[in-house]
Amino acid sequence: MVLLAAAVCTKAGKAIVSRQFVEMTRTRIEGLLAAFPKLMNTGKQHTFVETDSVRYVYQPLEKLYMVLITTKNSNILEDLETLRLFSRVIPEYCRVLEESEISEHCFDLIFAFDEIVALGYRENVNLAQIRTFTEMDSHEEKVFRAVRETQEREAKAEMRRKAKELQQARRDAERSGKKVPAFGGFGSAGMTSVSSGSIITDTIVEPEKPKITPAPVRPSGPSKALKLGAKGKEVDNFVDKLKSEGETIMPTTGKRGSDVSKALPPPVNVESVHLRVEEKILLTCGRDGGLQNMEVLGMVTLRVTDDKNGRIRLIINNNDNKGLQLQTHPNVDKKLFTADSVIGLKNPEKSFPLNNDVGVLKWRLQTTDESLIPLTINCWPSESGTGCDVNIEYELQEESLDLNDVVISIPVPSGVGAPVIGDLDGEYKHDSRRNVLEWCLPVIDANNKTGSLEFSIAGQPNDFFPINVSFVSKRNYCDIQVTKVTHVDGDSSVRFSSETSFVVDKYEIL
Repeated sequence: MVLLAAAVCTKAGKAIVSRQFVEMTRTRIEGLLAAFPKLMNTGKQHTFVETDSVRYVYQPLEKLYMVLITTKNSNILEDLETLRLFSRVIPEYCRVLEESEISEHCFDLIFAFDEIVALGYRENVNLAQIRTFTEMDSHEEKVFRAVRETQEREAKAEMRRKAKELQQARRDAERSGKKVPAFGGFGSAGMTSVSSGSIITDTIVEPEKPKITPAPVRPSGPSKALKLGAKGKEVDNFVDKLKSEGETIMPTTGKRGSDVSKALPPPVNVESVHLRVEEKILLTCGRDGGLQNMEVLGMVTLRVTDDKNGRIRLIINNNDNKGLQLQTHPNVDKKLFTADSVIGLKNPEKSFPLNNDVGVLKWRLQTTDESLIPLTINCWPSESGTGCDVNIEYELQEESLDLNDVVISIPVPSGVGAPVIGDLDGEYKHDSRRNVLEWCLPVIDANNKTGSLEFSIAGQPNDFFPINVSFVSKRNYCDIQVTKVTHVDGDSSVRFSSETSFVVDKYEIL
């Protein structure tokens, strides 16, 4: 079968969407489609019509036609089967089969058409596979977004630390009886856009020397920014500004801001054989207890950058007892893995692909066993005379994990002001724009496995759900690690580097 083009056209032959799979000019395809209605014989029931050079295979779609233009020597049975698949794809993207709806989703249809036919030949795909291919769900993109959010939180923590240093320096100067130094500011651009979603990239200017003349302020509109040469009270104004934006300023006697937020560092030394052990969790719990669904997906990815280390084997240490399902790559020797927990190619003479990330082993754990929940969240809203008193606590059940940058997001009612915080472990941030109270914990591990937060605010118990949790970890949930890499010939050890990540895809308490 050689498919020249696929098009959706009107009964008058006007092309709405057309995809050519061989080199054809626009004039040529428009001419073929314009001639199509004239060739149809309305007195007979046919699904194809031929000319001297091409064959039209078509199917009516209410007021439109789905038309395939093929060569005359193509297989008519395959043409009809392909036509049925094209016709089933269109309702997937268009709610109604009208010209305006087809035009609005034209690119979605073109992408789907490209999955069915490549270079004029039919691909062996079905409708479900086409839907999966066009969605282009990327695990790497999710990891990138998680890392970017971590960097944003780290930048905010650095901003808070700088503010505390300014405040502490002013207090120290007042205690010693010295003149309070004037501090440099962030500049107008740094203060006018302090929000929950922005990254502060400006730096604190060193205390100015007495002989330096203060820089003039730009007259372009009012600005609440700190000004060079400002008095010490400007520091307090800066702190008040942070508080009004929903930021929490910790006392100077508490933990230093540099310890508040930690991101997973990238591997320092990457060897020619590099391994990534990645896991993500999808979890849904009920507010009154009960695990509705928990799924952990993991993968070991191998990258080889030196052809000398292409023919290798990976020694896997699997100490997991949670009942997960393992699956190896089709080119991996499954018998060798089952017998000895060793990952090697079926053909030992072949090498792993160079400079390419290859997933060699993946696993899946799906359960409703509450004892396997890594981090439990217990929220108790209680109605009071003025609103609701909310008590929320966490407990780390999987003590082998170290969870970093934990953020527990609790919805709060809008238009009732900020919550009144009682007991608190960690930090909090009230985002009035999104109506969310974020409980931020730098680290949750075996030494810090429980914590609680109490706050009061006007509202009903149902206003504080669903609760969402996010975190990152450099230890995986399922105890699977690559302990050794050896050459196929001689079993000599190969130097390798590895990195492990455990991230949240969805963690929700309904």
